[in-house]
Amino acid sequence: MKTIYILITSMVLMFSLNSNAQIVKAEIRATGLTCSMCSNAINKQLKTVPEVVNVEIDLNSNTFTVTLKEGNELSPKIFKEKVEKAGFFIGSLVVTAKSNTITQSSYIMVNDKKSNASEIQFQVVDKGYVTEKEFKKLSKSYKNIDTYASNNEDDFHIKMIN
Repeated sequence: MKTIYILITSMVLMFSLNSNAQIVKAEIRATGLTCSMCSNAINKQLKTVPEVVNVEIDLNSNTFTVTLKEGNELSPKIFKEKVEKAGFFIGSLVVTAKSNTITQSSYIMVNDKKSNASEIQFQVVDKGYVTEKEFKKLSKSYKNIDTYASNNEDDFHIKMIN
């Protein structure tokens, strides 16, 4: 009986912790765009995600600022999938998230910058989330992080910005 109580308590705690972990905003700089129709294709793909509230586009920098619904449980992977489905690639992905989001095991910090703020900003530095040239440079910098070179699609190596 005591084992069942501990198991149920653990599950409730686990689900309550995950429900607070969330991405608030994503700033995606896309590569390969040549016209406004290109940006429109990405815009349409991003808006198919039910958790998306708004997408703002800066055509000068090819940046898409995606605002998300509170309480979402999205990962950076969804943005990569949507941009690639539109036929383009991510050159940079900067995420604003609740601070407890990075305590999840799928986020691996590559720098030692800490923040006590309720919302934090970080850049995903994995292959597919930065340009190919940038990834080659980062691979040399992060060669001591065993998981960085593994290209596991479910692990996100992040560099804290604030």
